[in-house]
Amino acid sequence: MASLPDSPRQVARHIARRTRKSPGFFAAAVVTLALGIGANAAMFSVVYAVLLKPLPFDHSDRLVAVLNTAPGIGWKRCTLCAATYFTYREENRVFEDLAIFVRRPATVAGRHEPEQVTTLQVTEAFLPLLRIRPLLGRGFTREDVAPGSPLHVMITYGYWQRQFAGDPHIVGRGLTVDGMPREIIGVLPKEPALVEPFYGGGGYMPALLVPLQLDRATTTIMNFTYVGVARLKTGATVEDANRDVARVIPLTTRKFQMFPALAPTWFQDARIGPDVHFLSQEVTGKVGRVLWILMGTIAIVFLIACANVANLFLVRAEGRQQELAVRAALGATRGQLARTLLSESLGLGLAGGVVAIGLAAAAIRVVRATAPAALPRVNEIALHPAVLVFAGLLSVAAGLLFGLIPTLKFASPRLAALRDGGRSASESRDRHRTRSVLVVAEIALALVLLVASGLMIRSFLALRSVDPGFTHGEQLLTFGLSIPPSPDAEATVRRELEVLNRIRQVPGVQSAAVTTSVSLDGSGTSNPFLVEEFPQQQQQAPLTRRMRWVSPEYFRTMGTPLLAGRNFTWNEVFSRAPVMLINDRLARIYWKTPLDAVGKRARESAAGPWREIIGVVASTRDDGIGQEAPPMWYVPVMVKGFFGGPVSTQSTLVCVVRSPRTGSPAFLGEIRQAVWSVDKSVPLANLRTMEQLAARSMAQTSFALVMVAIAAGVALLLGVVGIYGVIAYITAQRTREVGIRMALGAEPGDVARLFLRHALALAGAGIALGVGAALGLSRLMTSLLFGVSATDLMTYALVSSGLAAVALLASYLPSRRAARMHPVAALRLDG
Repeated sequence: MASLPDSPRQVARHIARRTRKSPGFFAAAVVTLALGIGANAAMFSVVYAVLLKPLPFDHSDRLVAVLNTAPGIGWKRCTLCAATYFTYREENRVFEDLAIFVRRPATVAGRHEPEQVTTLQVTEAFLPLLRIRPLLGRGFTREDVAPGSPLHVMITYGYWQRQFAGDPHIVGRGLTVDGMPREIIGVLPKEPALVEPFYGGGGYMPALLVPLQLDRATTTIMNFTYVGVARLKTGATVEDANRDVARVIPLTTRKFQMFPALAPTWFQDARIGPDVHFLSQEVTGKVGRVLWILMGTIAIVFLIACANVANLFLVRAEGRQQELAVRAALGATRGQLARTLLSESLGLGLAGGVVAIGLAAAAIRVVRATAPAALPRVNEIALHPAVLVFAGLLSVAAGLLFGLIPTLKFASPRLAALRDGGRSASESRDRHRTRSVLVVAEIALALVLLVASGLMIRSFLALRSVDPGFTHGEQLLTFGLSIPPSPDAEATVRRELEVLNRIRQVPGVQSAAVTTSVSLDGSGTSNPFLVEEFPQQQQQAPLTRRMRWVSPEYFRTMGTPLLAGRNFTWNEVFSRAPVMLINDRLARIYWKTPLDAVGKRARESAAGPWREIIGVVASTRDDGIGQEAPPMWYVPVMVKGFFGGPVSTQSTLVCVVRSPRTGSPAFLGEIRQAVWSVDKSVPLANLRTMEQLAARSMAQTSFALVMVAIAAGVALLLGVVGIYGVIAYITAQRTREVGIRMALGAEPGDVARLFLRHALALAGAGIALGVGAALGLSRLMTSLLFGVSATDLMTYALVSSGLAAVALLASYLPSRRAARMHPVAALRLDG
């Protein structure tokens, strides 16, 4: 009998020898562990890159986003205006400095075809706050942001490489942006020098940085469109910053006047409050909760894998009882025997961890390819050292978890094992009980994941059945359109109409329209909505409502039904008629039915004219398929007296084209030529269908569904393997009993039912425990669900019955094998 291993080298030799003797056991255990550890390592790589890894800025833990809240007008998130920016920057006591930025599209002309790009308009402190130094040239100064200063621009590294082939002499050259010549003064370093909070996610990296020129002398409290970013002073906390901003907020109205069209008490009535939080939170947004939920579901797979391997290891340890008893009789201590068993389990755990790294690397590639565009920092998901350390810790934890039970049971072998090989009835029942408990745990955990997967599937199906407010999204092509602005508003609108007329002449085009934003595109503005019948609104800050500028054909093109009244006409557009449309959600807030709203009047400010509501349209899901349709009002693409101003129009638009030819490359080329036949300087940007926008709005649910479904599938597979193994082992252990029963007249069906009842009992116990656990844990998934309750009875019933059926199927083969065994053969085999 070989001596017990003591040194690490002896331990390694001992494990290698055991592996050669039982290659099947080793392979099964390693693969099972690799699945559990690899899945968790891959998910942790996502969590680490998105949530835990510091932002790529110097001392990023001191960078904060500076925003406001405005509960008085229904804004949970309120961006800054120029007045609040100047006030906070001049009066705060906790920031080293404060900058603001806003993301806007711009047209770059003069280089090949016209191009619409994303720009960041920033103040001069923006780059210094982030500790970003230009790769070439210089950054912005106070002179660059002063009104009337020469027009300058910085370009990002990606745009420099793509459009200028990395020309080292680019500084000093000119670039025409929105029809205005600008001088390139610098090039930013390679990404990720700018991350999601500065370009909004979705892959729209900024191409240009433009100095934001604000005239402090003419600034009023209006136009809340800027996001603030600041660096905390050493020792200052986010709580300190929120208290300090709350102190500074009232100073805004002392330093600046209200915009004339707003009530004098608007700022106070809006109840502007502080919202300062770490910049990393601004990056992740609401995705953090989703990722932690997914991490929890994948962790269940790890526990199931450990339970499965524990069962395998327990069976293997039982077969070694005589060996362990001999070692104990020869003087081996309990500690030495325990160390032997634990060293083997830890070795298996580490081996599983090594294989898991390969599986995790492959899974990470899949995650990066399938992750939703809105998931921040996707390109940073990789096998970071922190992920490798996490996988190593899981490997050790797995070895301890599945090795602990056999160690506790067999580190003190009884001498009876020397006489009868350990077939004591009481010990046998104890061993069966332990394995059964492990299988019950596997089934319970698998049911939790299957319920979660079922709820996600129900949510996805519910989302697919939602009426988004438009029809046949696959036939609706949308793209950005920037018409060069003109001092004459009517000339701008006539140019837009000419573009639409040319597009309508393209074969297959059924209709076309323009709007300032389209449903589900993630943009849009909100403005006050004052109703004539409620004069008290004039005395306080009114609630803002989502607003959109549209051309007369917009609703027909989108397929949005007109519920009452009529649509705009082009005559009303060019005559600047004070008219508007609203959706039925807004109509029902103020009136009983959409028809009651027709003929009523509303406006955006006390300085603007009353605008007649001439029609009510169906509501559209604007913030996502899974979000309620917001109250919304619509004005023509040219209006008079908006906020008391002269004639107003919009030149940066989204064009919507309905055609069964959408998606054809030839069709897209014809659309481009139709636009360029009017103006060759007009770029087409972000070409996509409404169907693609709808899919993007469901991307988070789809991603979560895929992750949970994969976890549930692996859990189900491991659970089936577990229950099959237990029934097969029990069948083998009870071979003599089966022979005796059949010799005494038992029918094969009776024998099969004996084992099937045992399997059903295990499955029933696991399902009962799993349902209880799922009821408690599924409530954590509420934020991921749509159209289905976390306690949906149908889902629980289908999953439970399905799992029971699978468990019975897994136990059928060993049960049938036992039932077909000849009594004499059974007695001879056991003897």
